[in-house]
Amino acid sequence: MALSRFFKKHGWRYLPGVVFLVANAMLAVLPARILGDVIDVLGTPNFDVREVYKGIFYTVLVAVLIFITRYIWRYFIMGNSRRMEQFLRHELFTHFQSLSMDFYNHAKTGDLIAYGINDINAIRMTFGPGLSLSVNGIVMSAISIASMGGDINGRLTLYALLPVPILIVLIVLLGAQVRARFRKVQEAFAMVSDRVQENISGIRVIKAYAQEDAETERFEKLNQNMLDTNVHMVKASATMSPMVDLVFGLSFTIALIYGSALVRAGTITLGEFVTFNGYLTLIVQPVRSIARVINLLSRGLASLKRYNQIMAVEPMVVDAVENKHEGVIRGQVEVRSLNFRYPEAAEDTLHDISFTIEKGKTLGILGHTGSGKTTLCNLLLKLYNPPKGSVLYDGVDIHDISLANLRGGIGYVPQDNFLFSTTIAENIRFFDDSVTQEQIETAAKQADIYDNIVDFPDGFDSMVGERGVTLSGGQKQRISIARALVRRPPLLILDDALSAVDAQTEQDILTSLRSFFEGGASGVIVAHRVSALMNCDEIIVLDEGRIVERGTHEELMRLGGYYADTAAKQADKGEGGEEG
Repeated sequence: MALSRFFKKHGWRYLPGVVFLVANAMLAVLPARILGDVIDVLGTPNFDVREVYKGIFYTVLVAVLIFITRYIWRYFIMGNSRRMEQFLRHELFTHFQSLSMDFYNHAKTGDLIAYGINDINAIRMTFGPGLSLSVNGIVMSAISIASMGGDINGRLTLYALLPVPILIVLIVLLGAQVRARFRKVQEAFAMVSDRVQENISGIRVIKAYAQEDAETERFEKLNQNMLDTNVHMVKASATMSPMVDLVFGLSFTIALIYGSALVRAGTITLGEFVTFNGYLTLIVQPVRSIARVINLLSRGLASLKRYNQIMAVEPMVVDAVENKHEGVIRGQVEVRSLNFRYPEAAEDTLHDISFTIEKGKTLGILGHTGSGKTTLCNLLLKLYNPPKGSVLYDGVDIHDISLANLRGGIGYVPQDNFLFSTTIAENIRFFDDSVTQEQIETAAKQADIYDNIVDFPDGFDSMVGERGVTLSGGQKQRISIARALVRRPPLLILDDALSAVDAQTEQDILTSLRSFFEGGASGVIVAHRVSALMNCDEIIVLDEGRIVERGTHEELMRLGGYYADTAAKQADKGEGGEEG
């Protein structure tokens, strides 16, 4: 567990914090005793004023020591809780990076954001303020009660504290309600976050269909639900503080009535009575903090449970136990009788797929939507686990190659062309500082995007906006292609990466890619347009996850099947697509 790893590494920092916290709590009870002693001195005839000055000196000294010890324990305990927050968030983010695509196909973005912000913050509060309030309250209450009963009057202490155990039981019962209601608050927050994220990402579609009012109405239902769950939780937690005031009001009343009688009888002195009430006042805050501690613990335990649940999710795709491949792959690909079924799917998506791509050769893939083209690309990247022995690189099974070596040798351009909210140059170099500006510009030229980039006001330093929102579809595709080319990968996979460009731009890119492949790189080109596949060394046609045709462009045209029909239809339509 991530939390146990943190305590093994940083848990020792809590020890000095707890030591100084205990010292601080012990010091905090002294002013009440000092005040009582001074009052007794003042109550005697012809008192020695030096005793009063001594009391003042001790009060100032204790205040200084309280300041020092409080600073130290806060530095260690609160500082370490912040360190825990950073550690857990790093562990969670690293875990997110390791999880497989199947996880993200089912997980909601709002839930994942809630894990990384709300839940981790609740855990931090438990091991920061929650821990300090607990230790401080226990020590201060124990010393105060011992002093009240041992040094002043045991019966007065018993009567004054009689209502407190009932209060503690009620607070514990309320804490269970708070914990249950806080879980619902977290769920409501996740739904709101998810809706906001979806609306921001899909704002163009929403505006295009004039759905602003409808989306606002749907959001308001989630927003109202979040309000209701928060108010429902507040109803439970808000009861605690008034209940503490009520019970301790009763305790002070008992202490005032019975304590004043003891003073009149001479059983205790006036100074002891004042000290007793000072101790009783010190107990109020720890008992009041029980409500907050239980609240923090309830939230923290609920969040820790959610955190552990997400951290317990095992990635379906794992790294090779034994790396039998030296360095990155060299570009030779062999697929043998590949069958694949998605998790929880009723039937296979791919059936008996076999082909070989020699180094420096290209494979074209054509097929209608849903025929299995992207699935095949995902398996070549090991985004999902292909059956053992069905996918080999340079004669080595894909499961015997480390993910770093495998994906380090593949340039991949997906269908969605995701761009980061940074400059064009950073998107092309993909935050790799070893990539030079010259290499970036060369890749941009090969992707036929260079002229567009230099026309932007800031050139390669232009910000593309979140998810590349400021660019056209064709521009995003070509920047994605440049990002793949700048790495000079031995294998380039283009998953329908030319669909958003016009016919002339497509041909310009393919011409540049031809020289790239002639340099020794292998390629997989997935496309819906025959024009993108004509020069591939081999072309396969997929239908319902099966290879129904294969051969060169000329051979498939002579065959007169799906490929030839598609080519004829596209020729009749003059299909080439339009950019943007």
